[in-house]
Amino acid sequence: MTGLFDILGPTMVGPSSSHTAGACRLGYVVQAIVGGTPERARIGLHGSFAMTGEGHGTKKAIIGGLLGYLPDDERLRTSLEDADARGMDYAFENVDLGEGAHPNSARFDVSLGDERAEILGASIGGGQIRIFEIDGFDVDLTGSLPTLVVNADDVPGTIATLTRMLTDGGVNLATMRVDRTGRGEQALMTIEADAEIPEELIDAMRSQDWVHWIRYVRGLV
Repeated sequence: MTGLFDILGPTMVGPSSSHTAGACRLGYVVQAIVGGTPERARIGLHGSFAMTGEGHGTKKAIIGGLLGYLPDDERLRTSLEDADARGMDYAFENVDLGEGAHPNSARFDVSLGDERAEILGASIGGGQIRIFEIDGFDVDLTGSLPTLVVNADDVPGTIATLTRMLTDGGVNLATMRVDRTGRGEQALMTIEADAEIPEELIDAMRSQDWVHWIRYVRGLV
């Protein structure tokens, strides 16, 4: 079934939903995962992102997203200048992520203070995105729903505790995925919800002694 959004596309600044709106959304989700606008960013562009991204404003869109701009923000036109003014250390390169990678893929290596994240994602059309990997963990995120990204020790009761806290806080879960480096090592949980998650609830989840960090990605329509 085709919806109105599929026909009209997203509200955006730029010529291409895939190369501009989707690229901006990728950058926006990446900055949310690392905890804010990164001080340093290395971005590898794959496939058509690398071949035609220059003319479609892909670099401006990605940097704008990293600055926290949304696809309809007029500041996307000056995002590179804005990033320079804010002292962001960024660089792009063309990369080959292999035949299985989506043609509009980007690999991010970003850092903010002591926080660093390596993220792989793609713009899949119509301004929509998918995040496939965070710090070596397999994930499947769209950024369309409010999402928690949780790095924690892989110990008994972690999933039950977090889901109970969310349920008790009146938050209805849409999806949940868990990946881990090995039994009893580290786990990465991605939790999508049907509505925004209150900050006080996220802070309570962060206080668990087995939680390393939690990042919150607000849902993008």
